[in-house]
Amino acid sequence: MAYVPVPKDLSKIKTKLALNLTKRQLICFSLAAAVGIPSYLFSRGAIGNSPALFLMIGLMLPFFFCAMYERDGLPLEKVLRNILRTRFLYPMVRPYKTENFYALLSGFKKEAKPIAEPEKKKKHHSKKA
Repeated sequence: MAYVPVPKDLSKIKTKLALNLTKRQLICFSLAAAVGIPSYLFSRGAIGNSPALFLMIGLMLPFFFCAMYERDGLPLEKVLRNILRTRFLYPMVRPYKTENFYALLSGFKKEAKPIAEPEKKKKHHSKKA
C-alpha cells in the first residue's frame, strides 16, 4: 500500500504555480533570464564564449539566490534587512534599563488639589427648652 507523507505544519506549504515553482521563484528566475541571456548574447562576440558564460552566471546568481534562499520562513531581503539593522543602525550593546515607577509615585506624596473635598462635619446645635 502506498503512503503519502503529510506534513504536520501546513503553514510551511507554499502554493506552486507552474513547473512546480512558487510565484517568487518564477519572478526571480524570469528576471535572471531577462538579465543573463542578453548579457551572454551581446558579450560573447567581444570577450569569447567562456568569459561571457561566466559573466552570465555572475549576473544571474543573485537572482537565483534571492529566489531560493529562505531562513526561518523569511526571504533573503528580510534577512538582509535584519542583519543590516542589527549591525549598523541599532547600537551593538543595548543596556537593560527599566523605569522605576515606585520612584515616580513617591514624588507625589500629596495631591496638588484634592479630587473630592472631604465632608465637613456640621455642628448640631441642641435646642434648649
